[in-house]
Amino acid sequence: MVVGPSITVRRAMPGASRFAPSLRAAWRAVPAHFLAERERWPLWLPAGFGAGIAVYFAVPFEPSAATAASCVAAGVLCAALAIRSANTALRVLLAAVAALSLGFAHAAFRSERVAAPVLARKTGPVALEGLVESVQAHGKGMRVVLTELNAPRLRAAVPAKVRVSIRAANDALVPGNWIRVTAVLMPPPGPAAPGGYDFGRAAWFDRIGGVGFAYGRAQTIAPPRAPTLVERMQTAVARLRWRMTQRIDAVLPGSTGGIAAALITGERGSISDEDEAALRDAGLAHVLAIAGLHMALVGLGLFWVVRAILAAIPAVALTRPIKKWAALAALSGATFYLIISGAATPATRAYIMLAAMLAAILFDRPALSMRSVALAATIILLLRPESITEPGFQMSFAAVVGLVAVAEWEQKRRAAQEQDGPRRFASIRRYVHGIAITSFVGSVATAPYAAFHFDRATHYAVLGNLLAMPVMGFVTMPAAALAVMAMPFGLEEWPLKLMGFGIGIMLSVGRFVSGLPGATSAVPAWPVSVLVLITFGGLWTALWRRRWRWLGLVPVLAGVAVALTWRGPDILVARDAQTVAVRGDDGVLRLVRKASDAYSADEWLKRDGDARLSAEAVAAAADGVRCDAYGCIATMRDGIRIAATARIDALEEDCAGAAIVVSAVPAGRNCFGPRLVIDRFDVAREGGYAVWLGSTMRVETVEGERGRRPWAAATISSCSKYCHPRKASTR
Repeated sequence: MVVGPSITVRRAMPGASRFAPSLRAAWRAVPAHFLAERERWPLWLPAGFGAGIAVYFAVPFEPSAATAASCVAAGVLCAALAIRSANTALRVLLAAVAALSLGFAHAAFRSERVAAPVLARKTGPVALEGLVESVQAHGKGMRVVLTELNAPRLRAAVPAKVRVSIRAANDALVPGNWIRVTAVLMPPPGPAAPGGYDFGRAAWFDRIGGVGFAYGRAQTIAPPRAPTLVERMQTAVARLRWRMTQRIDAVLPGSTGGIAAALITGERGSISDEDEAALRDAGLAHVLAIAGLHMALVGLGLFWVVRAILAAIPAVALTRPIKKWAALAALSGATFYLIISGAATPATRAYIMLAAMLAAILFDRPALSMRSVALAATIILLLRPESITEPGFQMSFAAVVGLVAVAEWEQKRRAAQEQDGPRRFASIRRYVHGIAITSFVGSVATAPYAAFHFDRATHYAVLGNLLAMPVMGFVTMPAAALAVMAMPFGLEEWPLKLMGFGIGIMLSVGRFVSGLPGATSAVPAWPVSVLVLITFGGLWTALWRRRWRWLGLVPVLAGVAVALTWRGPDILVARDAQTVAVRGDDGVLRLVRKASDAYSADEWLKRDGDARLSAEAVAAAADGVRCDAYGCIATMRDGIRIAATARIDALEEDCAGAAIVVSAVPAGRNCFGPRLVIDRFDVAREGGYAVWLGSTMRVETVEGERGRRPWAAATISSCSKYCHPRKASTR
């Protein structure tokens, strides 16, 4: 009986011994590769700093000021020891710890600096007076951010800012005006499901403590005080952007004007949902977000024009540094563009990289592309560490890191090709090749982040960009630059009409490509661990240059494996305790009855990779769901019964016969039969629920995922007074 196993072992050993030398050689080669890439080490410092910030957002509690100060002390100490250490491995380890510690502390201090009151519950109607900070078109009205608030009848701490939707727009809604409105305000909402997008967190860092809607028209009031110098400058920029947007809309009404405004001032509120969806599904969504393409066309286009004009004047070209003069002009133009565009994260990243390249020209230094990416990441994370959680930051840097890595590889390949002599139509070939490679690399690099945040994947982005980018580069953006230069003289009409012509072609391309069969696919939501694995693997592959870079494919493939095997929740409960969805035997998510919280239901379906709307996903009797005036009963796999109780009369029967009870009425302490009971007080306290069935039931809640964080304090505060003390019971 023992002989068989021993023979098997002996037969396996020679095979294993053949691989042992190769494995040992590969392991011994790692230090050599690491030391050979010494010049690339600094590129990992921003990644470590960002990882520390990400850890801050991931922990389920708010670190104390003492903890943050300890992290600063540890980071500074490790950095000092790393500088003095002679041991390479120890120096690298200490530098990594320093970057992580300082990133964590920086995010914690940033959260403390922006702290402002947040409404705990719905309030109003209440009279508000405040300063208009920004105005954006939204649907049939305007969305206004008010600051410097005065609300005498508000029975709570007054927020630093509120965002109010005003249907009756008028001339009072201009940045810098003081207005009075009557509004209903609510706390910034949390995610619709555990792990979903957290608007409350984004609002916290923008110091927005309430959102709501106004009744009637806004009235202009006299300023209660004189503005400071900084406020006058901010108001001047905001009004300039607002006036430019108004003049664009006057020439190009509708969605075309909205796209033109998005390209010039960064205001996207007037773009129709249909046009935005067409561009997105054609892989052209990056056109609407001012980033590297726009900044390069403006800055480098201005550089080329100024240099060409100066070169045409021999007396200047032969005696003056016209290349540096052109770089200064390009830097000035890019700075103005950044200001009027709103300085969003992608635009800021692109500006920093362009400024680094132009500064290299001014000081006769080589422009180090990947180092400029690292510089841009460091500056943005220092200014707004919360941007690391934003899709704009993640997708912008994913695209540019991938493009720069491919460009570094292309430089070596092109140098080898140039030794073979020039080719026919080399310029055209390079242009088409550049668009194709840029589109492909950008699409692949941003695909995981687009799928994670927007639950969609586009498949014809290369075709869409090949058709649209020539129009963008040779018609739309040059016309936009001419329009901006002509606006001070009131001559912007014809350049804007030319720009509108180019936008019309781009929209036609978007509609054509997005209408092709299989242009898009819905992607189920992933756990954040997938994004972490893919990000680490992508950075490893892009930042290193030697062959060991391909080891980065291991975590990428591991992330893909986790995404493919991830299973969504079997039951979802909205924060109203009335909107409930269950997963059928076919794996499809269905609502047990018509959703009263349609927003949450639509978000569930989208995150489940389901293109249906909530009204189309209501279960029928054939799906194992029966409903009456007292509630609904759903029978799932293995005969598990779920009761969605609507009235107190049905509670006793549901608690006796169902394994899981979701009650829109208080369940009290009398519902002991089910394995899980969730009632209206539970969802008021914990937000939405997600439940995974199996031998061991797993329950996650929105507030449990958010943790004890300052942006979640509104929910905790409101429930501390009004919620029933009983927690959802499971057994």
